[in-house]
Amino acid sequence: MIRLTNRPAMLEAGEHVDTQCPFCSVQCKIRLTKNEQAAGERRAMYTVEGIPNKASEGRLCVKGMNAHQHVISSERLMQPLVRRNGALQPASWEEALGLIADHFKAVSEQYGADAIGLYGGGSLTNETAYLLGKFARIGLGTKYIDYNGRFCMSAAASAGVKTFGIDRGLTCRLEDIPLARCIILAGTNIAECQPTLMPYLTRAKENGAAIIVIDPRMTATAELADLHLQLRPGTDAALANGILKGLLRGGWINRSFIDSRTNGFPELERHLESVLLSEIAEITGLTESQIEKAAELYGTAETGIVFTARGVEQQTDGHEAVRNFLNLVLATGKIGRPGCGYGAVTGQGNGQGGREHGQKADQLPGYRLIENEEDRKYVAGVWGVEPDRIPRKGVSAYEMMELVHQGVIRSLFVMGSNPVVSNPNADLVEKALQNIDFLAVADMFLSETARMADVVLPVTAYLENDGTLTNLEGRVLLRESKLEPPGETRHDWDILCELAARLGKSAYFTYASAEQIFEELRLASKGGAADYYGITYDRLRREGGVYWPCPSEDEEQSSGILFEERFAHPDGKAVFLPVPSRQPQELPDDNYPLTLTNGRVLSHYLTGVQTRRSPSLAARSVDNFAEIHPRTAKKYGLEDGDWAQISSRRGSFSVRCKVNAKIRENLLFVPMHWGGAQNVNKATNPELDPNCKMPGFKTAAASITPLKHISPS
Repeated sequence: MIRLTNRPAMLEAGEHVDTQCPFCSVQCKIRLTKNEQAAGERRAMYTVEGIPNKASEGRLCVKGMNAHQHVISSERLMQPLVRRNGALQPASWEEALGLIADHFKAVSEQYGADAIGLYGGGSLTNETAYLLGKFARIGLGTKYIDYNGRFCMSAAASAGVKTFGIDRGLTCRLEDIPLARCIILAGTNIAECQPTLMPYLTRAKENGAAIIVIDPRMTATAELADLHLQLRPGTDAALANGILKGLLRGGWINRSFIDSRTNGFPELERHLESVLLSEIAEITGLTESQIEKAAELYGTAETGIVFTARGVEQQTDGHEAVRNFLNLVLATGKIGRPGCGYGAVTGQGNGQGGREHGQKADQLPGYRLIENEEDRKYVAGVWGVEPDRIPRKGVSAYEMMELVHQGVIRSLFVMGSNPVVSNPNADLVEKALQNIDFLAVADMFLSETARMADVVLPVTAYLENDGTLTNLEGRVLLRESKLEPPGETRHDWDILCELAARLGKSAYFTYASAEQIFEELRLASKGGAADYYGITYDRLRREGGVYWPCPSEDEEQSSGILFEERFAHPDGKAVFLPVPSRQPQELPDDNYPLTLTNGRVLSHYLTGVQTRRSPSLAARSVDNFAEIHPRTAKKYGLEDGDWAQISSRRGSFSVRCKVNAKIRENLLFVPMHWGGAQNVNKATNPELDPNCKMPGFKTAAASITPLKHISPS
């Protein structure tokens, strides 16, 4: 074990650690080596290499190559901070944890346990995500817990459950991609968001696959496409209806599969009778021939995979939009066999596992439902409590912020997230957190949210803590640490156990390691939809990763292909859903004549709390920007590099303009990695999808105004 005292994690010269990237859902494996430095020699301090693995095949992107830089940043928090006289000041763990526990007790006694909220993150390990859910329900007794993954995967997750009976990011394997003869990439820019997966797509293309990219921008991913459908944002569900109509016209549906393995197709067929391609073309801004071509390419292909991501999902009809793309998969029978399937391209490192074991408001471990009596009884038995000790379901992440604003939630504990930047309608969220009675944050850095806190707790980094994460395929991976926690930092799970002890609940939180927590998680998930019972740390070490569901240690590794013979509904059949062709939830008008959408860039992750502490990554993207078409820029008196204020009905922010002819006219694209005056979420739409509570990030009516000679702070 490499020992540290009061400095961020470092290696001795010549030493190395094997780990995995803390960023996106591919979870690439990494070897980090400290270089020998000869006197006067100038060379990189560390060598970073990819380790061969099933997902990335040993590749790394620029984020993975520089992931260690934030760990050794001088900005790392090394001891707890407590607000005194209006300023955060160093404190002991005794004082910091005591303040949190005392406040939780007082709030619970005066207002009830539901006056406390917990807000987690999709980058936490499975062990911490599991424990956070248990801590909320048993340690505190509150129903209010949710996490930032609500903004990532909730639409695809709910659509998968309703359609297939289960939600796992990919129903197929990454190695199936080169076997597909048609690939639909809907609202996903893999080249910037999961770049180590791009070789799978290039191999598919070399094998003769037709690639269809659905995106209002000509992204680096779209440049690979045989057909780029540059639609109006928010019209994905309508486009899927058009493609379905084309499949029916061309006779490219699989009647035998539909009859034997699905329910609801007659209702969908009747719905499609009223669909007119001319109307779909008008809604989407595409041509009828483009839509018909997409139907032909996908319909005539022997094998095919459909991928969706945030462009489709972060809409107020995201659930139904994804279900309509799943209608395409079912109508053609392209699922349950090599080279076929559906994939939701997860954004966060543990976006898959983070939603399986209890961080979501309506879930218990193993993807059990908190309102299901049998599920409650089973998990209560694992936890050693009566079922009525487990609170009922709470509300989604943004709805929690509304309750904070209303004074219903009076105390909030945030772990592994930065909600003041990541939530829509960010000005309301910031105001809510300014006025809350008590805010505690566990983080590595002083994020925008942590700066507002009453207590900040320093936590360990990915190189310093053990745990499992589940990648976008549904493959559970073990990440083991080699470095001891620097300074006074502590593991997330250790903090939760200590707080539970101070609240008189130590009997339920007697863990000495992450592996002990995982052993309980295995049991809590047993028999659930996301069954991890057959997975152990030893097995993960031997096999490098294991797909769930895995109900038994004795079973061989599954093929990774879901639904080969039956779906997860009780009758074994998948379900079609007729979906209306809607316009975007918010349309431009005279006051807000443009459409604002948001997304990611290659060099940053989430709200940039970690990547902005990496000199190499921060230098690639210093400021935020608004991508704007040349004709739109000219119309509003803007040139490349000009500062502009962008406003919506919610609020305003300021960024530089990046003039680019590869974006649709009258559309503004702004990345979501910056806070403060450059935070796009000051203007995004908080309206929620009624099915999954996903906010409508991707379509906000907006205006743009030049800010000559002015730059934001």
